[in-house]
Amino acid sequence: MKLEEADLSQLIATGYKFPEPFKMKAADGITDIYGVMYKPFDFDESKKYPLIEHVYPGPQTESVNKSFSFSMDNTDRMAQIGFIVVTFGNRGGHPDRSKWYHTYGYGNLRDYGLADKKYVAEQLADKYDFIDIEKVGIFGHSGGGFMSTAAMLVYPDFFKAAVSSAGNHDNTIYNSWWIEKSHGINEEKNGEGNVKYKFMVDNNLELAKNLKGKLMLVTGGIDDIVHPAATIRMANALINANKRFDFMLMPGQRHSFGSMTEYFFWLKADFFSKHFLGKEATSVDIIEMNRDTPLKH
Repeated sequence: MKLEEADLSQLIATGYKFPEPFKMKAADGITDIYGVMYKPFDFDESKKYPLIEHVYPGPQTESVNKSFSFSMDNTDRMAQIGFIVVTFGNRGGHPDRSKWYHTYGYGNLRDYGLADKKYVAEQLADKYDFIDIEKVGIFGHSGGGFMSTAAMLVYPDFFKAAVSSAGNHDNTIYNSWWIEKSHGINEEKNGEGNVKYKFMVDNNLELAKNLKGKLMLVTGGIDDIVHPAATIRMANALINANKRFDFMLMPGQRHSFGSMTEYFFWLKADFFSKHFLGKEATSVDIIEMNRDTPLKH
C-alpha cells in the first residue's frame, strides 16, 4: 500500500531541474562509467558552458548520486553559477561493482582515476556541443582535494582550474592503515632474510613544477582527519617551484569546515567564475550570504 508520496510541484514550479544520468566509457574504452550531469536551471543549449567535475576518487566509495537537497553545494548549487557540473565514477572506485573495478588503483593510489576523469570529459564534449572542452575545471574535498590537485599536475594542459580542499597531498602523514589497505605494501628481504614492509604513495608535491592552470588550496586550521600539514607541504612545494596559486586557511575548522561551509562555497564559486566566466567578485562583502546567520568562531 502507498503510505506517502512526495509533492514536488512547488519545487518544479520554481524552475528546479533534476540531474541527468549518463553512461560513458573509461579510458580503456571498455569499462562503463556512470555519472550525473547538473545544468543551470536557465540552461540554453545554444551557449557554451565550462565543464566542472566534482570528484572523490574512492576507493571506498564514489561521489555519484541522484538525490537532491538544499545543501548540495557541490553539484546543483554550483551549476547555477553558470557551469555544467558532473560527477562520475572511475576505475578503482566503489567496491560494489566488482573486485577488479575496486582494486584497479592498488599500488597507484595517486593517479589511478585521472585518465578516466579526462577521457569521460572528452566524450561528454564530443556528445554535447554546449560543453566547452577548453574550460574544464575540477574540485573536491579530502580524497577529492588530493585528486583535483593531482589532475592539474598530471594533465596540466587539460584541467585549467581547481579548488582542492583538505587534500591528503602527502600520504606519508595520512592514516597508514588506510594507505596500506588501499595501496598495498612491499615486502623486502635483506641478505640475512629479515623482512621489512614499505609503502609509498606517489605524492602531489613531486609534481608541483607541472602546474600551469589556476589552483586554490584550502584547509581547516585544526583538521582532525587530514592534517593541515598536507596542504601546507603542497603550498611549500609550489612556492619552491615558483608557482602562483591561491591559499586559504579556515581558522578553527575541522575537516568539514563547519560554520565556514557557506563562506567556502562562495570562495569556490567566485574562483571558478573569475577564471572561467570572466566575472570577478570585487566587493569586500559576500552579499549573497544570508546576513541572518553570521559566521561563528
